Amino acid sequence: MPPVVGSPAPSAGQLPQTDRNDVQSGFHWIARVVLVAALCGAPWAYGAVVAWAWGGLGALVFLALLLWAAGCVQQGVLQIEWTPFYWPFLALLLLAVFQLLAGFTVDHVATREAVVKLTTNFVLFFLAGQLLHAEPESRRVLGRFGLVATLLALAVSALALAQFFFTQNTHLMYWSVPVPTRPFGPYINPNNYGGLMELLIPLSVGYVLSQSSHWLSRLLLWGAVIAALVSVWVSSSRGASAAMLIEGLVFGITFIAVRPKSAWRRALPLVVGIAVVSACIFTWMVNTEGVSSRAWSIFSVDQSREVKFGDRIWVSQTALRMAAHNPWLGTGVGCFEFVFPNYAIAPTDLRWTHAHDDYAEGLAETGLTGGVILAVALWLFFRLAFRDLRDRLHRESGWIQLGAAVGCVGLMAHSLVDFNLRIPANAAWFVVCLSLAIHARVSPRRFWMPAAASNADTDRGPLLRAY
Repeated sequence: MPPVVGSPAPSAGQLPQTDRNDVQSGFHWIARVVLVAALCGAPWAYGAVVAWAWGGLGALVFLALLLWAAGCVQQGVLQIEWTPFYWPFLALLLLAVFQLLAGFTVDHVATREAVVKLTTNFVLFFLAGQLLHAEPESRRVLGRFGLVATLLALAVSALALAQFFFTQNTHLMYWSVPVPTRPFGPYINPNNYGGLMELLIPLSVGYVLSQSSHWLSRLLLWGAVIAALVSVWVSSSRGASAAMLIEGLVFGITFIAVRPKSAWRRALPLVVGIAVVSACIFTWMVNTEGVSSRAWSIFSVDQSREVKFGDRIWVSQTALRMAAHNPWLGTGVGCFEFVFPNYAIAPTDLRWTHAHDDYAEGLAETGLTGGVILAVALWLFFRLAFRDLRDRLHRESGWIQLGAAVGCVGLMAHSLVDFNLRIPANAAWFVVCLSLAIHARVSPRRFWMPAAASNADTDRGPLLRAY
């Protein structure tokens, strides 16, 4: 760009201000690495359900936030990829903080922990929009992130299948750590394992569909997807299997509605191949001794290794009863476990830490106020995540965004019968997928920072002004 008449020409080796602002800071690159490392590490720590694991996840997330801020200072400009979804997310966080500070909670400690986790998820949501979808690098960054999600799905499913087929003692995690339940992969509960795969598999499918590489590379990537699908079937999680079916239907409806010719040519043969190969593997599982009962339990309505379907129904009804007795602000975020015994509509000797229904539990803990926030959030999600699909799917990054949106749909469906959003690792992947899905149109807002004052032209106006 030639210098403006009447202004001094840039010195040798010095970029104009507008060009320097478009160059990614080294701090941003490090922040992106820390963010992805935290996301990939969380599932291996039992889904980050133990205190040291979710605490470590939070520490890494806030470290990434500090690095992002340092990168903005280095560039001299604060650029925010804006989305209206910030408003319901902030409203939910502020509601939880109000419950904590004003004493509208049954258990202060439980609500304080929930506020910390909600804050971590909000920062994750924010950073995913800034670091994974920031222009001008978004296409390259999203492609790499899709590859990371595919490799993570392959690694986690490989561990799960190895444990299933080669472990004699079914109550050992990583072949050495005793756990009270029957673990699957790095998770104590197969349903929570299924929740993670519901997010990773659609991301992987979107990544593969976005690639135009050699057929052998795509075949290997589809092999990773098949391995992940088989692991979900072997886990016997009926909720996860139903969610995967819903995700497949969403992908299919998208293909029919949008009908990009290149997508049909690339996707249809591969999808049919996956269905055939998966059916053969499932048939082999059914005919293998010791596997058939677990495989067929997917389709059973009266069996469950953990909680029966009827129990989930009455526990959800109890949660709604709790909401009816605390209609405006609920019992306090994170307090379900402590309030449940006082409202149980059926006798039980089990300790119910969650309602196996994230929506009913959310209403019990936040009341009608939280219900309105949830309704607005759902409306915004479907409005933003599936807009302009025909145009977006002409870009490689659009397929990864579609995979993120489909993964969110699957986990939201599964949340009707489980509590995956209460598992820190799954919640972290969910908010990242949510951020990627709804940032379809990037609307950057730039604000000049004091660090740029010495290099700014006098006609640029006051500092911290919207660009």
